[in-house]
Amino acid sequence: MNGMHPFRVLRAKPLWIASGVITGVLALLFAVLYVGANIDPAGHMKDLPVGLVNADKGAAVGGKQVNLGAQITDSISKSTAGGDKIDWKVMDEREVKEELGKGKLYGALVVPADFTSSVTALTSTTTAETPVRPALTVLTNQSAGSLGSSLARVATTQAAESASLHIGKELTAQIGAQQAKLPAAARVLLADPAAVTVKDGHPLDSHSGLGLTAFYYALALVVVGMLSANVISGQVDHTLGYTHNDLGPLRLHRPLIRATRVQTLAISSTLMAALSLLMGTLVMVGAVGIMGMDASHLPLLWLYSVCAVAVSGIGALTLLAVFGTPGMLVATLVFIGMAVPTANATTPIQALPGFYRFLAEFEPLRQIAGGIRAILYYGAQGDAGLTRGWVMMAVGLVAAALFGFGVLGWYDRKGLHRIPVETEPERNATSV
Repeated sequence: MNGMHPFRVLRAKPLWIASGVITGVLALLFAVLYVGANIDPAGHMKDLPVGLVNADKGAAVGGKQVNLGAQITDSISKSTAGGDKIDWKVMDEREVKEELGKGKLYGALVVPADFTSSVTALTSTTTAETPVRPALTVLTNQSAGSLGSSLARVATTQAAESASLHIGKELTAQIGAQQAKLPAAARVLLADPAAVTVKDGHPLDSHSGLGLTAFYYALALVVVGMLSANVISGQVDHTLGYTHNDLGPLRLHRPLIRATRVQTLAISSTLMAALSLLMGTLVMVGAVGIMGMDASHLPLLWLYSVCAVAVSGIGALTLLAVFGTPGMLVATLVFIGMAVPTANATTPIQALPGFYRFLAEFEPLRQIAGGIRAILYYGAQGDAGLTRGWVMMAVGLVAAALFGFGVLGWYDRKGLHRIPVETEPERNATSV
């Protein structure tokens, strides 16, 4: 019997090295993934989709039809001043409303129908009345993400202000000495004729977290699934007799029921699928029923919530079964570490570095959050992210099953069974 004091294990170098490497790598990865994704959104921004609408009907000026709105939209869409940071999408008012209502635009710039007539009225010398200042409207879209909407608002506001100054220079040059005949107010407005107004292009209900409830709800589903996988895996192992279960000072151990690795994963996955009905329901009850989150399409939200928990949980169970104890760290990186920065929620994908955009194509949280956003904010439209959410969850479930059962089947065929050492016969005993 070894009489070494338990605290002497602190002298063991392998304990320090293994623990230090694992925790150090984890700390570094989380810092790089979280901070690196959000350190310079404006600098990494590329092709942020923003609508550009010309509703201007034009006006006759000096016997010639003029449309200043067309000049503005053409100038902005062809401008290279912003590089490729903004993807200006020229469309009509109906189209921009639809695209904002699907979360496909982070904002829009709208030239109103009376823009040309209002601008040309500033140069009129036939009335002493103060002319009405024309306005360019900047539409925001917090439902697509607060930061993305803010970036779009800044870009559209700058474009609108630049267009106003350009028109002011042209008007000043055209009327020349006639400026002296204009009313004082008109002369002031002439240099910068257009006002810029900001409106919400797709208003949300008050209990929508400024467009973030979809992200936090999806995050809750993923975290519940991942953490439940750890609980279910441990409970199944205890029930089969492979591990003990500590309840305070009590240590419980059941008789061993031999099961292959494939059978163990099948049992755990069945339990996860069944309990997802409970977990998905309670997440929805907590968010909507208790906390009052604005939500519609409740039956669909419930079904989607249950499926999201099940897929996340089975995916985490697969990683635990394949990698063993390190599997929980791998699951944490996949479902949390790499997922949160790439979820297209706090930071738009268009404002992420290239590596994170690549991760966003398959990271589970982004797919699940997209479907939740479509249900909560966009009337459960399929092309607003709901269809992609369903498809990617199905792909994830199939991939987890193929990977998990394929690798575990190989373990079983190689004889790498999960039999505790204490149940094996002693091979080193010698008779005297």
